[in-house]
Amino acid sequence: MILYPLYIDPGTGSMLFSILIGAAATLYFLARAVIIKAKVVFSGGRAAVNPGLSHPYVIYSEGRQYWNVFKPILDEFEKREINLLYLSSHEDDPVFSQEYYFIKSEFIGEGNRAFARLNLLSAEVVLMTTPGLDVYQLKRSKNVRHYAHILHAPSDATMYRMFGIDYFDSILLTGDYQAKDIRALEKLRGLPEKQLVTVGCTYLDVYAETIKQIPHEEYHPFTVLVSPSWGPSALLSKYGGKLLDPLVKTGWRIIIRPHPQSKKSEAPMLESLAEKYKGAANVQWDYERENIYSLAKADMMISDFSGIIFDYIFLFDKPVMYVKQGLDLRPYDADDLGDAAGDALWQFKILREIGIELKEEMFTSIGEVIKNASDSGELKKARGAAKSTAWQFQGEAGKRAADFMIGLTGKSNG
Repeated sequence: MILYPLYIDPGTGSMLFSILIGAAATLYFLARAVIIKAKVVFSGGRAAVNPGLSHPYVIYSEGRQYWNVFKPILDEFEKREINLLYLSSHEDDPVFSQEYYFIKSEFIGEGNRAFARLNLLSAEVVLMTTPGLDVYQLKRSKNVRHYAHILHAPSDATMYRMFGIDYFDSILLTGDYQAKDIRALEKLRGLPEKQLVTVGCTYLDVYAETIKQIPHEEYHPFTVLVSPSWGPSALLSKYGGKLLDPLVKTGWRIIIRPHPQSKKSEAPMLESLAEKYKGAANVQWDYERENIYSLAKADMMISDFSGIIFDYIFLFDKPVMYVKQGLDLRPYDADDLGDAAGDALWQFKILREIGIELKEEMFTSIGEVIKNASDSGELKKARGAAKSTAWQFQGEAGKRAADFMIGLTGKSNG
């Protein structure tokens, strides 16, 4: 009998390795929980939780892309000399290079390893941007008293995947308008009302300060930023060269900034476009983590349904052109609000007021279309109104978020 060596393809091997790591992490934290319970029993039940493992305030970040969301809150806790534990799933998270004294940071890994740590967490208040609490792998820990979710975009709160924010105890909003649809979903699904607190938008506060430090370009050619969302309905996926060809021919500087998820989910499409325009001197591709530098260079943006539109108009008050797309709302919470939910969503209604619709038949003459797209006083007024609606308490979000968290416990330190 001939014995052949066992072969496991890389994909299967990676999956098995992930499962093993997750199982090992889960067993580790379960063992810790058993030890804690044993100590409670032998101490006569006087302490429910080991004080060394319990924290008054915890923030969880999926990765460095959320650093600007949490930094103003961390700075506020540090300034007030209040202890906080910051858990990150990215080993290069900027928090690890900060000289904080009261903020303790810990890398907890990704996927199952991170969920194992979070699901057995002991804390008074846990704040995160991660949706899906008690829906998938991320479970409520019985030793956490309050889970808070902070919105990290000034757009509609119902544009999460189904049930994304249903089981949080509170939601921190960027603007009061977001509360209406959350309340409608709670009533529709028979959920208890969450605490809804408008604090503002932390990362926009950070960007507003960053802009002051960006060197001014003494001279630059007229610049168009193409910055779409991702998926089959998004701008680059649907139109690609049909839009980019005439744009490139204008000779203007064209900055293409794909959505970060595109690089993961649509790599072949991006590679094909990069190859197509590799000889065009006026084309630049932007894959940087921060979008603020490309936004600062642009004289106009072309997008679709991407939330980056609001970053651009709120921070730079410049015109936006958008290509209207039929977004399938079925995977999102908004779909439960009714058949007309898409038209009723604030971010789509306001886009018609603050943006200039770019239709497919205009692509071939896009140079003339952009030249003739005047930035009217009416558009400027609409942008200002949208900004005051969706980005309230500008510059105060970190303070207000910290106030809310501390107010939940009544503890100044722990």
